[in-house]
Amino acid sequence: MKDSFMPAPEMTKEDVTAMILSAKKQAGLKWEEIAEKIGMSPVWTHSACMGMNAMPRDKAEALVAVMGLPQEAASVLEESPTKVWEQAVPTDPCIYRLYEIVGVYGPTIKAIINEKFGEGIMSAIDFDMKITRVENPKGDRVKLEMSGKFLAYNNW
Repeated sequence: MKDSFMPAPEMTKEDVTAMILSAKKQAGLKWEEIAEKIGMSPVWTHSACMGMNAMPRDKAEALVAVMGLPQEAASVLEESPTKVWEQAVPTDPCIYRLYEIVGVYGPTIKAIINEKFGEGIMSAIDFDMKITRVENPKGDRVKLEMSGKFLAYNNW
């Protein structure tokens, strides 16, 4: 008899993301509820679940338990991401508007950062963000708060 053992294909970040989204839908959970169960913010939790951040081991294991995922998904969640955007300008209206904000106010944001801190950038690695709803009689507002460590350009 011929040995016909074929190793199982490795689980990818895309596979794990699909499992998370399916489990979330089946459980009727919101991102805030999932984040609370693993002790992280909803913004970071969603980003990590979409494969854009690596989870520390304890958070990956907690998410696997909360979502009822196979144990091997935890090691995939711990892997460093490869961030790829497939289109230059997104067509989703909400995401497009964020691009529009950066297109219109990006140079202003950069200029003000440089005036207040010097030549450098705001980190998207040492970073946090909060999204809140602000009631307003003219229509509720979306409030985005972003905080990133200032990184000065090195001269060498």
